[in-house]
Amino acid sequence: MEDFKGNSEMEKDIVFSKAVKAGKRIYYVDVKRNRKGELFLAVTESKKIVSGDSNNPTFNYEKHKIFLYQEDFDNFLTGLNEAVGYIRDNQEPIERKKPTEVNEDIKFDIEF
Repeated sequence: MEDFKGNSEMEKDIVFSKAVKAGKRIYYVDVKRNRKGELFLAVTESKKIVSGDSNNPTFNYEKHKIFLYQEDFDNFLTGLNEAVGYIRDNQEPIERKKPTEVNEDIKFDIEF
């Protein structure tokens, strides 16, 4: 098993990043470079979790990641487009909010 030196070591390999705020969630779409110099896509969903009482709330962030490699892009996009098309064809439209940009100065360093 490989020994990674923490999250900050992996984060410096980000060559492009886009943050998308969507309600209570923030999606980070990062292009990263692996040790061989190959680019891949890392999509992270971050959701703020509030626990405790209103006088003493505790904030945590729940994080989920997927990694997509170039050889899988076409198959993934085909499946994603089919799934999105199915939802659009079979569910009444919901009120869409205008996309919101996230201030790029906001950074979260979350260990889990």
